[in-house]
Parts: sequence; structure tokens; C-alpha cells
Amino acid sequence: MVPDLPGVAVRPWLPSPPVSEPVTCAVSAGVADVKLNRPGKLNALDAAMFTALGEVGDSLAGDPSVRAVVLSGQGRGFCAGIDVSVFSGGDGLGAGSDLLGGRGAGGRIANRAQHAAWVWHELPVPVIAAVHGVALGAGLQIALGADLRYVAPDARLSVLEIRWGLIPDMAGTWTLPRAVGLDVAKELTWTGRLVSGEEAGRLGLATRVCDDPHGEAMALAADLAQRSPQALRAAKSLLDQSAAALAPEQLRAESAAISAIMGSPEQTEAVRAQLEGRPPSFAPAPGGNRQPPR
Repeated sequence: MVPDLPGVAVRPWLPSPPVSEPVTCAVSAGVADVKLNRPGKLNALDAAMFTALGEVGDSLAGDPSVRAVVLSGQGRGFCAGIDVSVFSGGDGLGAGSDLLGGRGAGGRIANRAQHAAWVWHELPVPVIAAVHGVALGAGLQIALGADLRYVAPDARLSVLEIRWGLIPDMAGTWTLPRAVGLDVAKELTWTGRLVSGEEAGRLGLATRVCDDPHGEAMALAADLAQRSPQALRAAKSLLDQSAAALAPEQLRAESAAISAIMGSPEQTEAVRAQLEGRPPSFAPAPGGNRQPPR
């Protein structure tokens, strides 16, 4: 959803040629390169893209070859939010839509709309959002579902929903305060103001501000794909739960995780490779990247 805003000159609802896939995904050497693919509309979300984001995320959860994910947008921006055509109700996103409310499939805690952002948080492998151009409203919430956000200095980000009389409803009320703190999350949500990539770095919306977000994200993902998948998954799980865990239960979980890792074939291979000065060779994760719904 993009009204006239300073620094946002392109309107995502301008006509554009149809594209065959609203979200593309290419996996190579353990890295999944996922791209929102409605460039003529600044990757504004319609019902098909909501569905495609969830389906691609779910498919990666079942792919044992995937060890890191980069999430970006084709064309001039990451994602301009929800396509304004949804206000007509003809896209299946209006009031009462089955994308909104209720639990998702398979006992998930997220509804279908939330799943488009939450699926990246649920993936147990590292997920890096590479943000250029705009990440507005729903687009910013998708980026917040990633573990890390690499953002161009001239990008424009906003919790835009207030301008439409709405609230963040794609897990943004959970992910945003954890990125920037409660008071800043309230200020951004109540005002809907635009934040530059540079300010996003200062606020914590951006993990790193860089001129080539996609290139640097892919380079990091390639590096992570060479690390122990077992250790990466355990670290992500422990760190994600730490904000809500009490110290005793967090220490018990940490102890259980290190007990399972220490001396395992994967950890032994990591040690040998380090001592021998060679890249490690890890077997695919048994059963893929799936984990119980949460």
C-alpha cells in the first residue's frame, strides 16, 4: 500500500505485464535465492503472492540441501506493501477473507497472511532479507520475518498501516519490538513515517547498511552454507527463544543442545576441517529443515 509519500515516486498499482511466478526461488550450493517477482508493481502483494511466499517457504523447509536463504525483490524495490486493488475486495484480501484471522494449515499459529512473513522466522536455517528501494507496510513485515536485514542506504522503510487506518498484522507486532525496542516500535507504528536505510541501521531495523544488499547477503549466505548446519539451526532456535525464556530454562535448553552437538559426526567433521585447513563436508539434514509448528 503506497500513497504519495516523500521519496516514494513509483506507484505499485500502475499497470504492468503479467508475470508467471509471483515468487521465484533458485537453490545453488546450499543457498536459496528467493525473489518477490512483481517488479512492475514494486512487488506489491496480492493474494497470489501471499500464497506463493508461504508455499516457497514451506518447500524450503522440506529441502535438506538448503542451508541459508536470501530474500529480496526484483526490480526497483523490495516490496511496496499490499496492492491497493485489494480495497475493492476483488482480490480475496478484503474484510472476511480467509487470509485473515483463524489458524493456518497444519496447526500453525499464523493465519495465511501472517504466514507470508512468519514462514521465514520459522525456517530453522539463517534467512537474510536484502532490501533496496522500498519496504513498506506488509513488505517491511516480511523483511522483519528474516533473521538479518541488509539494507541499501537510500532505501525507504515504513510501518505504513496507520496511514490506511490499520495495524501491522503480519507478525509485525511481535517482530518489530524485538528489532528496535518497544518505544521505537510504538513511534514507528503510530506515525507511519518513512525511515531511510541509514536511519534503519541506527534504529536496528537494518542489521547492516550496504550499497549492494543482495550481493552482500548472498556472500554471507554462501559462507554460512559452509558452516555446520546442526550448529546454525541450534543457535537460531536458542537465540529466538531467549527473549521469552527464563534463565533456568534457557540454560537447560542450551545444555541439551550442546550435549547433542558435541562429538556428533557433524561437529567432528567441523573440527577436522578446521585443523586440516579445508572446507568441511556435511551431509544433508535428516528429514530436511522441517520442525514442529510453533
